[in-house]
Amino acid sequence: MYAGGPRGYGFGGGGRFDRDGRYDNLFEKKKTRRGKEGNKFLGKIVKMNVWPLISSTLVYVLQASPLWVTPLVTSYIINLVTATVSSGAAVGADVWRKIIIAAVILGSLIIMNVPTTTWRAMIISKMCRRTSAGIKSAVVRKLQSLSITYHKDMQMGKIQSKFLRDTDAVDSLLSTIVRTLLPNIVGVIIAIVISVVKNGWIALFFLLVIPFNVTLSWIFRKKLRRAHRDFRMKTEKVSVKLTSMLQMMQVTKAHGLEDAEMQQFNSHMGQLTDSGMATDKTTAYFGSSSWALNHILSAACLVFCSVLAVQGHIEVGDIVLYQSMFTQISGYVSTLINIYPNLSGGLEALDSVSEIMNASDIEASIGKAKISKIKGDVRFENVSYRYPNTEQLVVKDFSLDVKAGECIAVVGASGSGKSTLMNMIIGFLKPVKGKIFIDDKSIDDINLSEYRHHISVVPQSSILFAGTIRENITFGLNSYTEEEFQKVLEMANILEFLPDLPNGLDTDIGEYGDKLSGGQRQRITIARALIRNPKILILDEATSALDNISEYHVQQAISSSIRGRTTFIVAHRLSTIRDADRIIVMDAGAIVESGTYDELMEKQGKFYELKCLNDATAKKAEEGLDGSQAV
Repeated sequence: MYAGGPRGYGFGGGGRFDRDGRYDNLFEKKKTRRGKEGNKFLGKIVKMNVWPLISSTLVYVLQASPLWVTPLVTSYIINLVTATVSSGAAVGADVWRKIIIAAVILGSLIIMNVPTTTWRAMIISKMCRRTSAGIKSAVVRKLQSLSITYHKDMQMGKIQSKFLRDTDAVDSLLSTIVRTLLPNIVGVIIAIVISVVKNGWIALFFLLVIPFNVTLSWIFRKKLRRAHRDFRMKTEKVSVKLTSMLQMMQVTKAHGLEDAEMQQFNSHMGQLTDSGMATDKTTAYFGSSSWALNHILSAACLVFCSVLAVQGHIEVGDIVLYQSMFTQISGYVSTLINIYPNLSGGLEALDSVSEIMNASDIEASIGKAKISKIKGDVRFENVSYRYPNTEQLVVKDFSLDVKAGECIAVVGASGSGKSTLMNMIIGFLKPVKGKIFIDDKSIDDINLSEYRHHISVVPQSSILFAGTIRENITFGLNSYTEEEFQKVLEMANILEFLPDLPNGLDTDIGEYGDKLSGGQRQRITIARALIRNPKILILDEATSALDNISEYHVQQAISSSIRGRTTFIVAHRLSTIRDADRIIVMDAGAIVESGTYDELMEKQGKFYELKCLNDATAKKAEEGLDGSQAV
């Protein structure tokens, strides 16, 4: 992760989709009167889109009106013709006029369906697309605000699954509500009203369809929810495994572990397949039960209306009307019941996305002091740190006063706390005890995002993206001059290998910079750090993964880049820190020695032991006595 220079980044706040953060509030949980937590997502969505929902519903009434008018017109014409025929009178002009009027009304409504369908589709599309973009933007902004500790604890594959699969499922939930749930509820109400107006007793019979279907839904609800939850968790596991497999591809191939990896992946896929099949089986069982129930009720309605017609309680044409109305009510209710699995899956996805949106491990910068510039003074006062859910301190009572422009090297064995200190300077980690001051201001009181515009980090592993060299160096900058750009190319010693590339600065370096050597990638990373003109530069074992030739070039780049900046160097190869102003020797999270290179070598203490061990390891590697290199 990289902090930009004083110019900042070229990306605007939350984007145009969620400028006021209102989509964040959709996921905010509050306790209900019964003591349960809930976010009332659907109620908030309705409130946010109240006018589009009202207008789309009104347009739907016009759009679907032929569904309700057709049975009325059909029964009217049948009754009209039946009455005329049974009376033995000839079909007169008045009868034909009534038939034509009814046909014209029905035809007009059918033709009107075309523009109203398009009109409603555009209203819904605008609402759903905007809401979908807003939710995704809110999730990404939340991910950006969460601490590095959270991202380390939450596996990347799981986050990807939540963003790609579960946000889409939330979108589908909203679309289902607007396109299916609301129209069917409106359809049920209108069909029942028509039936009540025509014959209250028959309408009462129609209402029987609702409790039967609700009971069926109640029977299946828990099983469906469990099935969708299990499927979602299995999907996340597959995503995590896939991400891990891709990251470990080089190791897998180097050790001939392809079959073992495939066996593990297939095991996860088998579990996912079984879970999916169980979900499909439950959904199919639910849907078929609902279909059978509603067709039995529809047959009962036909018999009931036929008996009433034979007994003279209703006209013959009304059989068509009531059967159509019942079929519609049954269809609407059946659709409402059958979308329950989709709603259940959407609600489960909503819970999954809410895990991100309600995470509390965030870097809060609201209300904190924004700093336009810094000198580069850094002070640790009795700082201690332990990782979450552990008791052991990785940094203990650490105190250090660094003046602007000083170069401080931090050395020690693995696990001594070196990188933890660097992460605390960046603000990724917060001390559990003590204070860190930047220019005499507590790091807890300053806006970290603004502060990081004045620092740059060069990590051990170069982090590059698919694109050109220029794009990787200037990542996120609003503006820069060509003079500044050429200067950092020279400082980072990039000009040395540039002539060997086919397109110079415009060479595509491949995914993660795979088309370049390790030393070339690291020099691009250094140039990216320098073009921001940072006041604090952190080099976290920037040469430890390089061969001797690459290390030489990168070390030259480092030597020219640290002048005039407060620099912290976490060193693996101790020969690279000879010119540091001070060397801090760490052991078990505490300072055990401090001084210049010559002072510490003369003292022959802990640093001297580390240097001798370092030299012996390097010599052994040069002589080829350490066996094959591990990948």
